[in-house]
Amino acid sequence: MRVVIAEDSVLLREGLVRLLADARIETVATAGDGESLPGLVAEHAPDLVIVDVRMPPTFTDEGLRAALAVRERRPGTPILVLSQYVEERYATDLIGGGTEGVGYLLKERIADVAEFIDAVRRIAAGGTVIDPEVIGQLLGRRRGDDPLEALTPREHEVLGLMAQGRSNGAIAADLVVSDGAVEKHISNIFLKLGLQPTQKGHRRVMAVLAYLGRADT
Repeated sequence: MRVVIAEDSVLLREGLVRLLADARIETVATAGDGESLPGLVAEHAPDLVIVDVRMPPTFTDEGLRAALAVRERRPGTPILVLSQYVEERYATDLIGGGTEGVGYLLKERIADVAEFIDAVRRIAAGGTVIDPEVIGQLLGRRRGDDPLEALTPREHEVLGLMAQGRSNGAIAADLVVSDGAVEKHISNIFLKLGLQPTQKGHRRVMAVLAYLGRADT
């Protein structure tokens, strides 16, 4: 796997390079700002881009805008956005362009190296990984008329794990239930969100978008 990293903190940037190298993941280029990221991606065509949200010169959303520019110029490029704090808008802006190969994690997750490397590999393979704290905040502010209110607590758990990019088997293992039980929960989620088998678009993706407040359900 080949990776491009955009992170203004030299210490964190070099730490990521070493951490990835230990997992046999090659960093082909690095940047200390968001402006140069699209050019580096065009030059190296990496399997994954890791980018900090807040970068020079204003330290607001330069990294996110660079990530969106990469996805616009090279659709399907897997992107992992790192953030110091939970910022829901950045997560929903990123995932609004499609959930395949997208990740949004708090920087503190890097400390759990095994989990972080697993997330990196899943995103590069086309999966979706959204930080549990972001999901928790989004869930906590749902309106009473939201269709997600019809879901049971267990269905909320399943959909939350789907938003983190977990497969059915991984969800079953996390919840200590059978694969069949997970499939039943997912079917109920689709039904309650009005996502029919014949509806255009991938129902799993559309369910995650609804969960993150970006889909018109």
